[in-house]
Amino acid sequence: SKIIRQMETGNYSAVTEFFLVGLFRYPELQLSLLMFCLIMYLIILLGNSLLIIIIILDYRLHTPMYFFLGNLSFLDICYTSSFIPPMLIIFMSERKSISFFGCALQMVVSLGLGCTECVLLAVMAYDRYVAICNPLRYPIIMNRVLYVQMAAWSWIIGCLNSLVQTVLTMVLPFCGNNIIDHLTCEILALLKLICSDISMNVFIMTVASIVLLVIPLLLIFVSYMFILSSILRINSAEGRKKAFSTCSAHLTVVILFYGSALFMYMKPKSKDTKTSDEIIGLSYGVVTPMLNPIIYSLRNKEVKEAMKKVLSRHLHLWKI
Repeated sequence: SKIIRQMETGNYSAVTEFFLVGLFRYPELQLSLLMFCLIMYLIILLGNSLLIIIIILDYRLHTPMYFFLGNLSFLDICYTSSFIPPMLIIFMSERKSISFFGCALQMVVSLGLGCTECVLLAVMAYDRYVAICNPLRYPIIMNRVLYVQMAAWSWIIGCLNSLVQTVLTMVLPFCGNNIIDHLTCEILALLKLICSDISMNVFIMTVASIVLLVIPLLLIFVSYMFILSSILRINSAEGRKKAFSTCSAHLTVVILFYGSALFMYMKPKSKDTKTSDEIIGLSYGVVTPMLNPIIYSLRNKEVKEAMKKVLSRHLHLWKI
């Protein structure tokens, strides 16, 4: 009612900060959430950093597949660093707030990296398609220039989309309404605070969701249909097992990532944020990046061998 009166008179104060409510309205959960996020963040940093170091140090992993995997690990570190440290600071402070600029920065980084991962997972599926369906031509097709450009365009597309959506959101009037019913500055939660027409924002977000969520997912699905067909035509059981093992880790990550992303962005929206939505959003932002290096390490023989080699070499040097 206060906001409506302000809109009618045109007299409203500019928002300089936002208050994050979300799960913070449950004080009994704060300590558990604090410990959960801190432990998950440390595991994410350790696991993904170790995977990047192993890929860099072992020359046998200097291939397109592991180049993309290194990009994915770096992306996960940056993505979680954009919101977990600020979230932990807010957990420990009495004033659950974030500045207007800090909120915009958090949104542009987290949204951009999330969109980049959508495209990058589709690129990784194409790499597996070429490796299994056209193995003899793989080194020619997936040359260094191509796979570096594919990774670069994944980052560029994701970041441009994020920048456009963030700018179009933050220039709209909030009419003094600065209480975000979420754990972070998430674009869907911010759009609920705007007191003007957001039809253009909704349209652009819908188009972006189709282009960056649905289309990459369809490309991944089609790629794996061809991959499955090729695997079934392999005569030896050992050959089929080896071919499937190179794809199973990526397929697991795709299911985890897209499952939570589609739940967050493609389902019908209600005016109020449900607790289940926030928990799913937290798992989307924390659990998936934590599991990525574990999945690729456990399901990939080359990574396990490279990890043993690197660790044994450094342990030997440490003893000397």
